[in-house]
Amino acid sequence: MKIKFLLLIPFIAISSSFTKEETKENQTASQQKITSQNLNISFLLDLSDRIDPKKYPGYYQRDIQYIKSVEKAFLSNVKQKKIITLNDQMQVFFDPQPKSFEINELSKQLKVSFDKFSSKKDIDNVDKVFSEIPVKIYQSAIKDGQYIGSDIWRFFKTKVHDYCIKDKHRNILVIITDGYMYHKDSKLIDKNKSSYITPAFIQAKKLTSANYKSIIQNNQLGFIPATTNLQDLEVLVLGINPSKKNPYEEDVINQYWTDWFNAMNIKKFQIKTADLPSDLDPVIQRIILGK
Repeated sequence: MKIKFLLLIPFIAISSSFTKEETKENQTASQQKITSQNLNISFLLDLSDRIDPKKYPGYYQRDIQYIKSVEKAFLSNVKQKKIITLNDQMQVFFDPQPKSFEINELSKQLKVSFDKFSSKKDIDNVDKVFSEIPVKIYQSAIKDGQYIGSDIWRFFKTKVHDYCIKDKHRNILVIITDGYMYHKDSKLIDKNKSSYITPAFIQAKKLTSANYKSIIQNNQLGFIPATTNLQDLEVLVLGINPSKKNPYEEDVINQYWTDWFNAMNIKKFQIKTADLPSDLDPVIQRIILGK
């Protein structure tokens, strides 16, 4: 009996030690899982004449539905978490800032943040806000008729690091644009690379045939990298609307954006055309929720 007792003691000690280590590993894994679910979603909205209902009927309504799909996925993530683990936020940006006081005031209502002190009422109110405010923003921009455009390149250069990346979060920037990048204040050229792309630019570079990719590679065409070290940022581009005059327009736009994201060390990105919101909704849900 004494021998058995002596042999049992080290076994218990080893077993106890293993259990503590196992528990510690499980806690760490659990913490990592919670951290990975902390969403920091930013919108960058292009209020150029692409939303003009006279030129492009119905397209601004698509923008609104895309925003709604992202918001729905965001709330789905929030609601499946315990209140004590909440650490999620969502906000909307423009660059440059609209001159309209109304738009700027409305956009403040689209900045939402949840933590352990948030209430169910706070969460439920988001759905109402995102059903009403984006509509008012677009209608105000259309009524104003100025269409200030969007300086997407400058936003990446000067603001994306500070505004869109938060430690211990899954950072997602949703850009809603037609895929053409141009602003009068950021018309830059560095050798064969540029800060912009337009239908006229694509025509001028003869990117209108099946060998567009060879022309891009041989001439080192593309966007000028605006910054670097964006490995902690995911990007979702929605609303690409290429000119129908060039059958390769969409391919060229996708190549420009893809090369640009790669040059800025963005590891995960998706570029989607201006499809029907009902078709894109399940795709957006999967991307945001990581399924």
